Amino acid sequence: MLIRAEPLERLLTAVFEAAGCPPDEARRVTHYLTLATLTGHDSHGVIRTQRYVEWIRDGWVLPGQHVVSVLDSDAIAILDGCHGMGQTVGPEAAAIGIAKAKAAGVAVVALRNAGHLGRIGDFAEMAAAEGLVSLHFVNVFGSLLVAPYGGAERRFSTNPVAIGVPTEDGAPFILDMATALVAEGKVLVAHQGGKPVPVGALVSADGELTNDPRVLYGPDTPGQYPDPRRGSGAMRTFGEHKGSGLALACDLLAGCLAGSGITRRSEGRVHNGMLSIYLSPARFDTEHSFARDVRDYIAWVKSARPIDPAAGVLIPGDKERATAAQRRADGIPLPDDVWHSILYAASLVGLDRPRIDSLLEGAASA
Repeated sequence: MLIRAEPLERLLTAVFEAAGCPPDEARRVTHYLTLATLTGHDSHGVIRTQRYVEWIRDGWVLPGQHVVSVLDSDAIAILDGCHGMGQTVGPEAAAIGIAKAKAAGVAVVALRNAGHLGRIGDFAEMAAAEGLVSLHFVNVFGSLLVAPYGGAERRFSTNPVAIGVPTEDGAPFILDMATALVAEGKVLVAHQGGKPVPVGALVSADGELTNDPRVLYGPDTPGQYPDPRRGSGAMRTFGEHKGSGLALACDLLAGCLAGSGITRRSEGRVHNGMLSIYLSPARFDTEHSFARDVRDYIAWVKSARPIDPAAGVLIPGDKERATAAQRRADGIPLPDDVWHSILYAASLVGLDRPRIDSLLEGAASA
């Protein structure tokens, strides 16, 4: 089905407010989930609605929380997210880093104990909009999903990395990727009837490379939301030893250095840690050439003869911007299982069908 963004946002805002989020937070969580889906990062988008509602219900994520300062200096901030909603504490941490980098030229922000932060590229985009370069390394405490290079047992989570570089034309370089071959949410999308993941994205407990989501989620159980803790297999890193090394680096930086912790088993509350570095080009640009060099080099890269002339050569961020424009115009595609999961989440928080229908007025796009 295709559904328009605005009615979907109305419904999700009502869902999260009914789940216990303050109204401004409900709107913010909805905004970031919808934005992720609009940009084609379906794995971090509205498909997460039921999981978030259940985490709130179970006390794993706490609505209405804000970052608390553990350490503060001119260029360093250590923040505790207090297990708050990632769409609140993540932007708060980014705003602190941006302000410090503007004042000091560079800032390092360590965020610990954050609820699921969602699409990490959001924070790189925040920094780029303020003219800053940023790098973000994320780990996940309490969640083991990914096997290391040469292994068939879980040792990492999907441990994303994001890097943002501003550009003159307002179309920044935004590299946002999981260190797994695919994000866990993409396996979830495949499990829920969406696009399959590549063969080799998963490995069974016996070491067989596969793309069967049941390796991660275990046997299907009617009425039960897919839980990656139930499977006996694992996801795999991208680029074999290269992705495995980068995943380990995320745990060492965001878990050990930033103090969010590392995990040896999947149980209990899950939280994110993030180590972010913000750089002001104005302080580094002694030759006053940064903006021009970025513009010219990106243009030269994109001038390469394309394999597919219709697709052209893309840099990180281009596909997301094009997908968002298309989905805003045509509607957001949602597999049936995802749509039913959203409706189920609405019922969990007490929204009845007449209320849901009123919120979704004008939702159908096709």
